Amino acid sequence: MSNPGGPRLRPAREARRARTGVAVLFFVNGALLSNLLPRYPEIKSDLDLSNVLIGAAVAAHPLGALIAGLSAGILVRRFRSSRVAIGSSLVAAVALVLAGLATEWVMLALAFFIAGAMDSLTDVAANSHGLRVQRFYGRSIINSFHAVWSIGAVAGGLTGAAAASLGVPLGSHIVIAAIVLGLAALASSRLLLPGSEPDPVAVVECLSAAEVEKSLFPAARRRATFFARYGVLLAFVIIAAGGAIVEEAGSSWSAIYLSGTLGATAFAAGLGFITLQSTQVIGRLLGDRMVDRFGQRAVARAGGFMVFVGMGTALAYPSVIITILGFGLAGFGVATLIPGAMHAADELPGLRPGTGLTLVSWLLRVGFLISPLIVGAVADASSLRFGLVLVPIAGVVVIVFAVAFPVRTTQSLDSTATHTFSECLECQHDSDRFLLSNPDETIPAISTHKRETNNE
Repeated sequence: MSNPGGPRLRPAREARRARTGVAVLFFVNGALLSNLLPRYPEIKSDLDLSNVLIGAAVAAHPLGALIAGLSAGILVRRFRSSRVAIGSSLVAAVALVLAGLATEWVMLALAFFIAGAMDSLTDVAANSHGLRVQRFYGRSIINSFHAVWSIGAVAGGLTGAAAASLGVPLGSHIVIAAIVLGLAALASSRLLLPGSEPDPVAVVECLSAAEVEKSLFPAARRRATFFARYGVLLAFVIIAAGGAIVEEAGSSWSAIYLSGTLGATAFAAGLGFITLQSTQVIGRLLGDRMVDRFGQRAVARAGGFMVFVGMGTALAYPSVIITILGFGLAGFGVATLIPGAMHAADELPGLRPGTGLTLVSWLLRVGFLISPLIVGAVADASSLRFGLVLVPIAGVVVIVFAVAFPVRTTQSLDSTATHTFSECLECQHDSDRFLLSNPDETIPAISTHKRETNNE
């Protein structure tokens, strides 16, 4: 829902509090693993691991996510998104401690596996709850949550880099980080929305047939055959996986490459990941406006080009400063790729609500799974510098498959697409739940708002 050109609706106080709670969950999710990333060189050295073995241990994280990911929807429906998000965050904090205290490769890989499984549950549950909150805002706020995730990743990376630079023992650092972040996740429970998840069918029932027809990509309507539909969906998966490969390279290999190949200090080695996440925050904060102005296709192609130029230059002319800047440019380039692919997949005609989003969210983790294995294998056979060539290649792949995106992504519908609060079963259902749980709350005075759709 949105209200383009008009005054922004002021949601009930409980919804504003819930937005803060969801932001806390996203921050915790971003900060947990990133505390450990700058200390990968230390873990690799202490356990005497080869590039293949450290890559295999890291790959256990997306493997756990792939195995557990499909159960996320069932758990959310059974136990509520708030409970699943908080519970999985706490288990992920415990897994982080296990990774920090690992004395053998098997223990490290198991810790990453558990953390990955919990990450996939948190991802679905936190996004689900964020979308519930978004309905009460009458406009998109979901991208702001992903920006908060990146801010959490930067904060965790800075904490880890500072701890490594100051010589803080790995075990002490990770235990303290896990306790602080776990308590933050627990505290968010007092802020989140009450009740279970609304029935997604209610959203569809609130729309007329004309509105549903107008909400589809015109190009997709013309080619909405079975094979074409899933071909476009596959393109979105590949684009999201390309973004995942770049993010994974920054998180898993930047510190090892900077410290080992280029001889950077412990703090400077952590700056590759920190810079990537920082520019990703900026890209996500500006992403909605860029997509509105230039279209998702153009933004994705420009992002792929930034990845190719940034990391291509860094690998062609290796130095600490150029490499850090290369990771930063790559981070800005991939900022909108995963959210854009998820959103576009969710808009595909002929799929049940949420199907495209779920498949892209689940399958993009293949990129997180295979990329550390490929980079590690190439690094052992040749050098890590050649292994990281996978990153600019991912940029080229994004440029090619970005054609699947519509040219323009936001355009207001005409008056027939007006969504009236008093006529929407879902809005009434959620608002009634709010009023029952807190009779002092009020409903926004303005009761109509426009929907936005995707058009070429």
